[in-house]
Amino acid sequence: MRSRPSRPRLLQAMMDAFSLPDLRGKILFTLGMLVIFRFVAHVPVPIADLEAMRHIWEKMSDMPLLGMLDLFSGGALRNISVAAMGVYPYITASIIMQLLVPVIPRLQALSQEGEAGRHKINQITHWLTVPLAMIQGYGQLVLLSREGLLTSPVGLSGAALFPTAVTVISMAAGTMFLVWLGERITERGIGNGVSIIIFGGIVAGLPDMVYRGMISGQQVQMWGILAFGLLAIALIGVIVIFTEAHRRIPVQYARSVIRGGRMYRQSGSTHIPLRVNTAGMIPLIFAMSVLIAPATIASYFSGAGGFWGDLAGNISGWLSTTGGLYWGLFFLLTLGFAFFYTMVIFQQMNLAQTLQRQGGFVPGIRPGKPTAEYLDKVIKRITWGGALFLASVAIMPFVAQQATGVVALQLPAIGMLIVVGVVLDTMKQLEAQLVVRQYEGFIR
Repeated sequence: MRSRPSRPRLLQAMMDAFSLPDLRGKILFTLGMLVIFRFVAHVPVPIADLEAMRHIWEKMSDMPLLGMLDLFSGGALRNISVAAMGVYPYITASIIMQLLVPVIPRLQALSQEGEAGRHKINQITHWLTVPLAMIQGYGQLVLLSREGLLTSPVGLSGAALFPTAVTVISMAAGTMFLVWLGERITERGIGNGVSIIIFGGIVAGLPDMVYRGMISGQQVQMWGILAFGLLAIALIGVIVIFTEAHRRIPVQYARSVIRGGRMYRQSGSTHIPLRVNTAGMIPLIFAMSVLIAPATIASYFSGAGGFWGDLAGNISGWLSTTGGLYWGLFFLLTLGFAFFYTMVIFQQMNLAQTLQRQGGFVPGIRPGKPTAEYLDKVIKRITWGGALFLASVAIMPFVAQQATGVVALQLPAIGMLIVVGVVLDTMKQLEAQLVVRQYEGFIR
């Protein structure tokens, strides 16, 4: 390592990163793409009524669907921007493709063709993103129109057709532009580009969320705010631990080496890291979508009167984010989706077959089916830890409000998971870049 004056490790690592021209260029390119993203997030769609949006924003806490969509868009929804959907249609398309690969033989064959197959699957994902973006864009316009946030009616016929079509196309184009920005970051910047775009949007929305909570008309105790902050810091620490936690499965490889005309058998050992939280944040998104959708649909009929109107009103009340039933169901659904998604991803990895093909084996376990059964047993066991962690993070906003009494602020669990995950991944990439160049990184 190069000799340098004694400075705090993180500060020195950042100075080293900016002292290298190529690495400095990657960091500045990434920051430049994020600046462009923030500019796009302030470009409204043609039929946006921004003045009405500013008035309704004060009661956004009573509208969980709009609140979730705005968090993921980094505040672009409150501006009714062309980037109001963020990159989430692309994320949805990616999840759909992950679920379809083991089901459709043609896609399964493509996934086994190496880089060319992955490129083709990625291309199909892009094609699927366009119709999904249009469908989601139309759904958002219908939702915004019901709240009186648009200057033109939304519909697929009559006078509403043209402004609706123009707006939907604008929003779909905004999503695809953000996906393009993310891919440029992946190629020429630091980190996973799409994740960086999501990270930038969430971080950009956090200061406004805190500001609105602090200036709300409610009486907020300083001790409650302090406890809220300490709880948030503790949650970040727990997220870091579970994000990095994994079970190491020892693996040995046998190979033949010819020396002096004779063949010798040599063995090497390594390990397979099985993550405790293999599913990431996907179970939280699935569970939240399942809970919000019925309440949102029921709100459309709650004023109809009669039996169905009363039933719709009861459903809206039962699934209100202020009630314990919503958070209890959130906990259970997150737990179930964590197991479901983990097993889907694990089956696609097909580790037992890959090990057997490469001449590797788990000590004490026969190759083939016994290895597959052993790995399946291990992943199910450790997934309990990851699933309980995700389910606990899911209900943390409710726990934080009950423990601190601070209801003016929210603790966005999904947002914190994304932010911490992206920060860790980006730091690892910077670490690798510095170590390759014989510098010390962020982690000793």
